Amino acid sequence: MSEISQIDSRLLQERPQHIAIIMDGNGRWARRRGLPRPAGHREGVKAVRGIVEACRNQGIGALTLFAFSSENWRRPRTEVRLLMDLFINTLKREVRDLHANNVQVSFIGDRSAFSDKLRRLMDESESLTADNDGLRLAIAVNYGGRWDIVEAARRLAAEARDGDLDPSEIDEENFSACLSLAQLPEPDLFIRTGGEQRISNFLLWQLAYTELYFTETLWPDFDAQCLSEALEWFAGRQRRFGHTGEQVERLKGA
Repeated sequence: MSEISQIDSRLLQERPQHIAIIMDGNGRWARRRGLPRPAGHREGVKAVRGIVEACRNQGIGALTLFAFSSENWRRPRTEVRLLMDLFINTLKREVRDLHANNVQVSFIGDRSAFSDKLRRLMDESESLTADNDGLRLAIAVNYGGRWDIVEAARRLAAEARDGDLDPSEIDEENFSACLSLAQLPEPDLFIRTGGEQRISNFLLWQLAYTELYFTETLWPDFDAQCLSEALEWFAGRQRRFGHTGEQVERLKGA
């Protein structure tokens, strides 16, 4: 039996199965062109469309996009209202095309703060695309990594309180099963556009062994070529998951 057993496939893969992206830079993109911030957000939607298509063409299995964080409510009220309207209009316009291209759409985050109209559109989008078996697209809205972990802890605590779970049986596996994105493999590649080098409360648990790629490119300018460059960078990484580089090289040479 190999000394590297459970994670052979992730050690050997040169292409990520799951990409997670913080789409940063819409406002700066607009400001550099003397345009109002909403113009940057609208261009950002076009970039989403292009990257979804590029991921499909590259054979990526899953894509998670950080669309609106739990901290983004602190932005000016007019900008938040515009983002919500843009989200609604984008869903109405895009979901049929996503469905036609066999994309499965899901949303992660706390939906309670959204309008009934937006929650209904999210539910309808998930229902329409639920049986699709192509690219799995997860959109994080009103999401925070700390919120995600706390919610999982609450679920497990409730099960323990009700006598359905022995606290001594709580481990990483059943904790992970209570988190958002439990239905997807953990991200292999994280991309943040816009030049900032932090993960900003995004998928704190899930990114434990993810390769982190930061680019100065602002989100509206991030296209299929930029994605290819990130994938080329990923292919050059040696992923070890706690093993030595020598172990990984022996496995690759086997």
